[in-house]
Amino acid sequence: MSAQRSDVALADLRTWIAEARWFGGKGREWSLVDVRCVGVLPGAPDGVRVAIELAEVAYADGDGSGGTELYQLPLAYYPEPQDRLEHALVGEWDDEELGHAWVYDAVHDRQAMALWLKAFSAPPPGELMFHSLAGHDLDLDTHSTLFSGEQSNSSVAFGEDALMKVFRKVTPGVNPDIAIHQVLTEAGSTHVASLYGWLDLVDDETNTTIQLAMLQQFLRTASDGWDLALASVRNLYAEADLHADEVGGDFAGEAARLGTALAEVHADLAAHFPVEQRDAATAAGLADAMGARLREAVAVVPELATYEATLRETFDRLRTLDGVEVQQVHGDLHLGQTLRTSKGWKIVDFEGEPAKPLAERLKPDSVWRDVAGMIRSFDYAPRVVALTGVGTDIGAEADQRDYRAAEWSARNRAAFLDAYTTQSGVQAAGTAEILLDAYLADKVVYEAVYEARNRPGWLSIPLAALGGTQ
Repeated sequence: MSAQRSDVALADLRTWIAEARWFGGKGREWSLVDVRCVGVLPGAPDGVRVAIELAEVAYADGDGSGGTELYQLPLAYYPEPQDRLEHALVGEWDDEELGHAWVYDAVHDRQAMALWLKAFSAPPPGELMFHSLAGHDLDLDTHSTLFSGEQSNSSVAFGEDALMKVFRKVTPGVNPDIAIHQVLTEAGSTHVASLYGWLDLVDDETNTTIQLAMLQQFLRTASDGWDLALASVRNLYAEADLHADEVGGDFAGEAARLGTALAEVHADLAAHFPVEQRDAATAAGLADAMGARLREAVAVVPELATYEATLRETFDRLRTLDGVEVQQVHGDLHLGQTLRTSKGWKIVDFEGEPAKPLAERLKPDSVWRDVAGMIRSFDYAPRVVALTGVGTDIGAEADQRDYRAAEWSARNRAAFLDAYTTQSGVQAAGTAEILLDAYLADKVVYEAVYEARNRPGWLSIPLAALGGTQ
């Protein structure tokens, strides 16, 4: 533990971390192993310090490096309490340099965030390395606004100009969100928010580079893809006598444009990242991994046992393949990872599945994983609307809502898949069909476990898919 930290400071920091939305260790026994300052941003007023610190957390149920995590703590130290930041107070303690200090979560502090933004424009020397791409002049006079909806990271908008994502849980190595955005930005892709810059820490203590934040184009007027899909479903449910293709909020055109966008993103990624042809052993290994996840899932969701034999047959068909083509993909694609702008669809958050280790998220995969993730999202939207009570307001019977949910889902899945295969030139048949079926089944198993643990009331959604009622 850092010698400079008092017991009061450590206790305050631990309490704050434990209650933070971005902390991934909730429900587990953990200890705060170390907190160390890795950089101070220049330009703060006298007596004020804007620092970046790393907290190392160790779990009692882990061993070795697998039992620890690093979290980034952007902190602002003030010699006097700041009423405007009362909601973001981490604690107060005696600081060796400043004396008694009031310490705040810096992402809530516009003065602190102004220093972060300035550092991207004029990088200061030191272990903190602020990088910027040519082609965009940052608006340094605008103020910051913290987004309240983030969970695993913190996102800060700077006026209408830029959006900064501050990674909370960090891992030494390349962050795929930054790497992929850089490649697609430099390739001129129209389907991502342009990358403006990123922040690296050259950590002498561990002899590694840790990527702490990324700065990108702020798509202020964009609409969330998930919200648009829900609105379309509500329009359908409000028109008792109309089919999905007859209502004013029909989503199929957007689904098709989204399929085209994904195919173009995959093509750009294939042009700038390695594309590999893996052998039959890889396909068999994929079947083994999916089967192992199913076995673990049945222990959590006993209802899956009814479908276990059919799921294993789907996974085992992978063993008939001569090989699998893999490349860089999104890895965690669904409607919530898309934004509709006036210029078309944008795909966001290329970090991959957050629960997976960084090494796993960096591995190439089949494009059909992304396709399967989006298809499952089209199944979720109408069922979520039905479960959250919209259908009952108009007196619709449950079986009628199920029929209309299936109709909406099928129409949009087909529009998306047809557009994707047309643009990519690869039809979902033969090898592709086997892969898509396996990824869809694997995704449903994942959903069942997630819902059982987090939203038991939604467990019927993945189970309905397995029952063939989608």
